[in-house]
Amino acid sequence: MLAELRGLNEECGVFGIWGHPNPAAMTYYGLHALQHRGQEGAGIIVTDGKYLRAVKGEGLVNDVFNNGKLEKLEGHAAVGHVRYATSGGSGIENVQPLLFNSTTGGLAIAHNGNIVNATRLKRNLEQQGSIFQTTSDTEVLAHLLKKSNLASFEDRAKQALRLLDGAFAVVIMTEHAMYVAQDSQGMRPLSLGLLDGAWVVASETSAFDLIGAELVRSIDPGELLIINEDGCRSERYVEKKDRAICTMEYVYFSRPDSDIDGINIHMARKRLGKQLAKELSIDADVVTGVPDSSISAAIGFSEATGIPYELGLIKNRYVGRTFIQPSQDLRERGVKMKLSPVRQVVNGKRVVMVDDSIVRGTTSRRIVKMLKDAGATEVHVVISSPPLKNPCFYGIDISSDSELIAANNTIDEMCELIGADSLTFLSVEGMVEAIGRSDAEKNCGHCLACFTGEYPTSIYADTKLPHEKELVR
Repeated sequence: MLAELRGLNEECGVFGIWGHPNPAAMTYYGLHALQHRGQEGAGIIVTDGKYLRAVKGEGLVNDVFNNGKLEKLEGHAAVGHVRYATSGGSGIENVQPLLFNSTTGGLAIAHNGNIVNATRLKRNLEQQGSIFQTTSDTEVLAHLLKKSNLASFEDRAKQALRLLDGAFAVVIMTEHAMYVAQDSQGMRPLSLGLLDGAWVVASETSAFDLIGAELVRSIDPGELLIINEDGCRSERYVEKKDRAICTMEYVYFSRPDSDIDGINIHMARKRLGKQLAKELSIDADVVTGVPDSSISAAIGFSEATGIPYELGLIKNRYVGRTFIQPSQDLRERGVKMKLSPVRQVVNGKRVVMVDDSIVRGTTSRRIVKMLKDAGATEVHVVISSPPLKNPCFYGIDISSDSELIAANNTIDEMCELIGADSLTFLSVEGMVEAIGRSDAEKNCGHCLACFTGEYPTSIYADTKLPHEKELVR
């Protein structure tokens, strides 16, 4: 569904390249492929071996890197970032990569995820004299790196990363090397590639496809890559645990053309739709998906049931986010600006509306009403994931459970609230099976916390949700 309408958003995407004659341009294209992961800010920092130079700003990639700004970024390596600013979290100071300068050299950090013990670490660092310039938990890592008294940067990085708890896929760059790390459970996606001898890392493999890089592999949980003029070397900063990849990457966040651990997102979503068909018996005339992330699941559901798939909803791709207004009337018009029903497809038909998830239920209700206003005689809503009942502490802006419709209502109550003729969710077991990550194989597990409430890490008393952290600005 439309992330900006329902409060379900990924925090960001990271990209890095080392050993390329035009790293800024490659990073620019890579960030374009990751633009869906964040639309409020973007940045690129380049090194030429002597200095770190940055260009970053609020807005889309095209808006930030206009008027020849990329031409100023000469060097052989770069790190880039696109950011989704959660409630109250806008501001250039929070746009990554974060850049730090000191007498011992520069430091650039790009991070995807959320450090659940950041508040505790920040409090300890402030007691030691640290002064923070942003509200981002990413800055905690920079202070830990600089506070360390170990001799080599590699050892300081390992020591600092071991202190972090939570989800993080991070790219750190100095004038002389790039360091790439995954948390001990690999909760956020991060992959390694090669482009004409240059090493590339990205949140999604779609970035490799755009620039013509070859996928090498996913980066392992607890792994630290050291990339410099000598090549790429793998170390461990902590023993890896069983993988706990965010399941919503497969369900919603990642692009359909991306792969995570060898599993294509589009094919996984088709299997989710087919699994829904196994778990549900329904009579209907047409299947449609809510653009864009639900299209694959709708196709799979159609193939498995034999109910024809049609484009019953069309997305307007040229509408920005500025239409979201406080009045109810303008919110209703906002949905219609984003989505339009195809009356000739749904008029007089029993419609199966496939979506990936329901957060608050407000947009589902508006879309169901839109389809019925266009003449649909019945609207059956089927969801290619289980009910979202619990908040996420690992970098996804899922609202507190008080705002999650599934945390406070039965499925029958939810169905009535959104105005559907029926409402069906995929089972947790069916979702895991359909995605295709075998739990029998080591390091192939899921984070299912938003569905089950079973969190793969400790959740501290002072742990804040990503959007709550930003509200303290």
